[in-house]
Amino acid sequence: MARKRKRARKATVWVALALTGATAAVAATPAQAAPARASVATPPATACPTGWGSTAETRTATTTVPVTNVRTGRQACYDRMVVDLPGAGTKGLGYSVRYVDQLRQDGSGHPIPVSGGAILEVRVTAPAYDPETGAPTYPARAGRPLPGVDLTGYRTFRDARFGGSFEGETQIGLGVRARLPFRVLVLTDRVVVDVAHNWNGTR
Repeated sequence: MARKRKRARKATVWVALALTGATAAVAATPAQAAPARASVATPPATACPTGWGSTAETRTATTTVPVTNVRTGRQACYDRMVVDLPGAGTKGLGYSVRYVDQLRQDGSGHPIPVSGGAILEVRVTAPAYDPETGAPTYPARAGRPLPGVDLTGYRTFRDARFGGSFEGETQIGLGVRARLPFRVLVLTDRVVVDVAHNWNGTR
């Protein structure tokens, strides 16, 4: 009986030691942190140029170098119209750009319908004809859409009509979605008119 009790005590001791060792092993194992969730950053809204207005812009200068083409393009923040005058440089390029209630043809005063929520009258102080011969240098007809200009898919531009070229000035009616801010740039051999897509400076 005494031997059996001794054996039972030894077994109990061994079990206790085994449990103690297992607990120590668990305590010694470093805790694994739960994986952090990847945060999805919201991309910031792309800012567009600001500070443009809707009041008239003018530049006093004149040239006899004629207009040869008018073209348009779509940008991320605005729609653009470019009046090309090859060889004119920048010094003699003048313009008057303003919103009008109705486009009226120079000389005759005849109204020219222009589609859109607002009409931007663009005048470039250069002829669209050869000053010596009177031959047209830009193949447009008064009151008709600008040749070669397709405004499908534009966010701001709705229409572009040729007003005419009279006494050294070329007139264009630009129909836009609404009275939106614009800017006018003089670059080498061209006058550029940009009309923003909106007022708040976002794309």
